[in-house]
Amino acid sequence: MPKLDTFSYDDKIVRQFAIATLVWGAIAMTVGLYAALELIWPNLNFNRYITFGRIRPLHTNAAIFAFVGNGIFMGVYYSLQRLVKARMWSPFLSKLNFWGWQAIILAAAITLPLGLTSSHEYAELEWPIDIAIAVVWVAFGVNMFGTILKRRENHLYVAIWFYIATWVTVTVLHIFNNIQIPISLYKSIPVFAGVQDALIQWWYGHNAVAFFLTTPYLGLMYYFLPKAANRPVYSYKLSIIHFWGLIFIYIWAGPHHLLYTSLPDWAQSLGTAFSIMLIAPSWGGMLNGLLTLRGAWDRVRTDPILKFMVVAISAYGMATLEGPLLSIKSINAISHYTDWTIAHVHVGTLGWNGMLTFGILYWLIPKLYQTKLHSKSLANVHFWLSTLGTMFYTIPLYWAGWTQSMMWKSFDPSGFLTYGNFLETVTQILPMYRLRALGGLIYLIGVFIMVYNLWITARNGKASDTVVTVPSRVKHKRQKGEYWHKWIERKPIQLLIGATVVVLIGGLVEIFPMLLIDNNVPKIASVKPYTPLELEGRDIYIREGCNTCHSQMVRPLRSETERYAGGFSKSGEFIYDRPFLWGSKRTGPDLHRLGKKYSHSWHYNHMLDPTSTSPGSIMPSYEWLHTTDLNTDYTSAKIKVLKMLNTPYGKNYENHAVEDLQKQAREITEVLRQDGIEQENLENKEIIAVIAYLQRLGTDANPELNN
Repeated sequence: MPKLDTFSYDDKIVRQFAIATLVWGAIAMTVGLYAALELIWPNLNFNRYITFGRIRPLHTNAAIFAFVGNGIFMGVYYSLQRLVKARMWSPFLSKLNFWGWQAIILAAAITLPLGLTSSHEYAELEWPIDIAIAVVWVAFGVNMFGTILKRRENHLYVAIWFYIATWVTVTVLHIFNNIQIPISLYKSIPVFAGVQDALIQWWYGHNAVAFFLTTPYLGLMYYFLPKAANRPVYSYKLSIIHFWGLIFIYIWAGPHHLLYTSLPDWAQSLGTAFSIMLIAPSWGGMLNGLLTLRGAWDRVRTDPILKFMVVAISAYGMATLEGPLLSIKSINAISHYTDWTIAHVHVGTLGWNGMLTFGILYWLIPKLYQTKLHSKSLANVHFWLSTLGTMFYTIPLYWAGWTQSMMWKSFDPSGFLTYGNFLETVTQILPMYRLRALGGLIYLIGVFIMVYNLWITARNGKASDTVVTVPSRVKHKRQKGEYWHKWIERKPIQLLIGATVVVLIGGLVEIFPMLLIDNNVPKIASVKPYTPLELEGRDIYIREGCNTCHSQMVRPLRSETERYAGGFSKSGEFIYDRPFLWGSKRTGPDLHRLGKKYSHSWHYNHMLDPTSTSPGSIMPSYEWLHTTDLNTDYTSAKIKVLKMLNTPYGKNYENHAVEDLQKQAREITEVLRQDGIEQENLENKEIIAVIAYLQRLGTDANPELNN
């Protein structure tokens, strides 16, 4: 008879992450609602620290890393211990994981409104926080593998495969996308520039969705759905196909975010091909989840937990079909830069991540506190509010996206743009923005109902660790004729190595040619580095989050080359852009051909009061740029680092860069004074640097604009 071991699971760490999930989820969605309202009522941007450009990345980071991140740790810490029948390996690493992660989230909540950002989407945090993320993530991985290695259960269940793949892939993505050189505690410069930076960013950005918002949640689905339904997973073999197919194909799909851009066609084509192939493993996983409920559909009608999970899996299926379809060039030409993409993303976040998290919380909290759920009726109310909120949020944005694209591409019988003024497309979609905000409010009300329901549930129960008695581990040798995958399921190190090899293949094939072959980014002789003043203006532009609403990439589509005169964007124009600023959304017009289109005074007045130059604009005022002195303390350090990265500034140029900056500032100020703008010490204000940067955009490829 096997020896029996009695021990307790560490449920305290699970409770801590569950509480953090609830708290940060409510905060993230509240910030998101406020950001949505700012697009309807620009006056809500009344303070520099809460403008849309600054709090939009705060919302996305809070939703991804605070809400979903804590949800991942909550689910992994609970399920892993039970799947391997062992207590977490290191209480210290568990605490470091929890408190370190909360400190990182708090640091993000402070720095992003302050404008301390790298501008890389989903990776905006500056280098000290990036290092902290790496430390905490490694601590989590070490603790996870330590627990797996001391397991009492030989077989590694499918959920653990997804946890392992998540950990190794996120580690690789985080490191490569954050190779930067610091110039201060708050500022760094990416090593890669232009097209290379764009490819690496979206290799990271797409796979942050894949391996932070998807694969760990699939692991949670494979554990919590069978538990909630009291049914076994439908197909073991389908689980194997789902896992290996997904992690191999997903890593290739990043370039589909860069279709019709300056990225070489071969990379775009790879992204499209593998994105379409993603439908097979993704839908395999969805079907495996839904078919697990065979025989339990009567319970789905009455059990709010299963309702949440069914809708979540359905949303996963819809998002993973729509994503590949949006990767087809003809469809992407319509969808990209519109609100269609925003709708697509929120089907995943509100439907897949949100609903599955809610279902898990409703199942888990009563068990953690050894009691019954306070109110099943409130949980059902929350379910319907979440479902309606998701619909009211996404459907108007689909409508808005299609409206935008049709208006942008519309030509009259004479061959001219029907809507030549970009603002016509903005005012047309404001009703859809109001409906989107209503949907967000409905969804948020449901979240607060859940928080109340689970708080009362916890208060009525008692928190304690679960004590279990299980057999000691007896190792099994590989049997002759045994299915090969059974062997690897008993070998966590081999599984880790296999997953690492599979996910690295796509990255190596796509990224290394872009880094090693110069011809992939042809040079343009007229393209020169930014002047010190333009460099400072660019950093202010990034600080204010202007790239959130304005792209800098004119695609080779007639509707765009007609609207943004000057030709489509070429890869050689971006060789000194660190970071790249191609953008993901056009709430305002593209700016890549903006240089010399308007006068200095137009830009001065536009930033002070956008409606004075663009009636009907929903852009906020940036009046503080006109009163804040430009900080040049780090200008020389920036030039020095850029020279290290082969930017062709002259010998010892960093020593007199500030002098050149001041000279150009005086020249711009003099022009403004000739236009009747009188302001004391105007040449020292941030607005002058911003004007210098905006007037530079696109002029290198059109040297005649500099004459």
